[in-house]
Amino acid sequence: MRAFERAQAQAQASVRARAQASARARVLAAALVVVGLLAGGCSADPAGAPAAPSPDPAASGTSSAPTAAGAGATPLEPLPAAVPAALAPYYAQRPVWQPCDSGFECTTFRVPLDYDHPGDGDLTLAAARAAAEPAGTGSASSDPSAPAPASDPSAPAPAASASQGTRLGSLLLNPGGPGGSAIEYLEAAARTYDHGVRARYDLVGLDPRGVGRSSPVSCLSGDRMDAYTAVGLAPGDQGGVDALVAADKEFAEGCRTQAGAALGHLGTVEAARDMDVLRALLGDEKLNFVGKSYGTFLGATYAGLFPSRVGRLVLDGAMDPSLDSVAGNRTQAGGFETAWAAFAQDCAKREDCPLGRTEQQVGDRLTALLGGVRTAPLPTTDAGRRLTGSQATTGVIQAMYADFLWPKLRAALTDAEAGDGTGLLRLSDDYYGRESDGSYPNLMFANIAVNCLDLPAPFHGPEDVQRAVPEFERVSPHFGRDMAWMALTCAYWPVRATGAAHTVRATGAAPIVVIGTTRDPATPYAWAQSLAGQLESGRLLTFDGDGHTAYGRHSTCVDGAVNRFLLTGEAPEQGKRCER
Repeated sequence: MRAFERAQAQAQASVRARAQASARARVLAAALVVVGLLAGGCSADPAGAPAAPSPDPAASGTSSAPTAAGAGATPLEPLPAAVPAALAPYYAQRPVWQPCDSGFECTTFRVPLDYDHPGDGDLTLAAARAAAEPAGTGSASSDPSAPAPASDPSAPAPAASASQGTRLGSLLLNPGGPGGSAIEYLEAAARTYDHGVRARYDLVGLDPRGVGRSSPVSCLSGDRMDAYTAVGLAPGDQGGVDALVAADKEFAEGCRTQAGAALGHLGTVEAARDMDVLRALLGDEKLNFVGKSYGTFLGATYAGLFPSRVGRLVLDGAMDPSLDSVAGNRTQAGGFETAWAAFAQDCAKREDCPLGRTEQQVGDRLTALLGGVRTAPLPTTDAGRRLTGSQATTGVIQAMYADFLWPKLRAALTDAEAGDGTGLLRLSDDYYGRESDGSYPNLMFANIAVNCLDLPAPFHGPEDVQRAVPEFERVSPHFGRDMAWMALTCAYWPVRATGAAHTVRATGAAPIVVIGTTRDPATPYAWAQSLAGQLESGRLLTFDGDGHTAYGRHSTCVDGAVNRFLLTGEAPEQGKRCER
């Protein structure tokens, strides 16, 4: 889709704040990530679509066999181990850390706009950290320009944490996107991480270039984004095609006008190189990292470029870098179909399910509902806004990311059946990050900008999409057509893609834990199988369950394996499977 949720009486406020932070962290951790879904738009044209078939193992990830890397993908070659002289000044910075955002520390530092031409201008990046907190207390350094407090493994641990061992340095976190703010995720999720991990690492969020507080890219005003998200997909006539193309071109031109030269330098390879600069500034010999969703692509790219600097890497909800954009969008459509089947089966068993009492009835009724909204948008309680077919489908897809959103979706579908589109519109707004004042964060702008650089456009025009639709619909009867059309945006991008499909071996790297969820909608399980198979030191950890990503969300088995790895370096055995 075109492309994630922010003192009074003292005791109650404390409980509410913790609950809100946990919910926000879970949603941010489930934020997507790929060219088609976030670089397209979502609208339904479900008329005549067949009922959902039994999920294809290749799409749903139910197969346990390793998945072959994409045909024709070339290996990502590592960079020289020595820092080039032209980049030495960037690696020698001494950033000043200052208190910020209610208990965190923040800093900024410079990176070259273009790593191939370091003298052609800089970007300013922002990072935040939660200093390691043995025994529940802060441990910020008194020297604001010093490396992170936990970055010296030889430093003695405070007596309160002696039983937990020495400090292990910094642990960078990235929630995905591309476009998700790692600083925002850190500030929502830091206290939800295992206490042992928090006691031995400084948790660090670096907003990637073009994202959040790091020289953010911008493209459209709030009212124009409202119009953009409402444009219908799966057009039924030439007028619909023209409207979609015009919307995509307006978005691309807005980015070109407002972002300027930076628009050509927001790719994942450059963002991974930025992480290596920050690693050095934190005083860490190796990079420790937890990446979710697109964050797995960022982490895998780092491993491919700097295998000798890989510390303890966890890649949760893995992307497959070997797939071209057409194959990636198509298999992702299959992932959402699998997630929808799981929701429909669950919904049919519940008294408050508005769509029927069997999976078939639920699927058929969704098709009819979305088709009706596409023809006649529904009124909402948001003054001046009506729910379009595109926004209705976006709302449904938003709820596929995490099963804790399923009750909210059932309620929204119940209201929509009664003629009120407010619930589905709220879910759609949550997806895009739209605020109640009508403003949008930089998430979607950065998402499309990164995706259109990382891979060549899947389609060059509407005719290409039309030819691809039947195969997309075969994989995903409910979402395939929409996800084919939503991948059209990059066809009109003002700068040429700098990346291409590739494999990542990271020869010589320490063990890398790759987590796949069997019914993950946004990053199908087969992608995790493929990435773990590509990585020379990859260890596949499987969560048999629903939702996008697994660590810190569902399973004590997954959490235990990951925390053990982060704290001891002991990777789970190859092929380990976990349930709730």
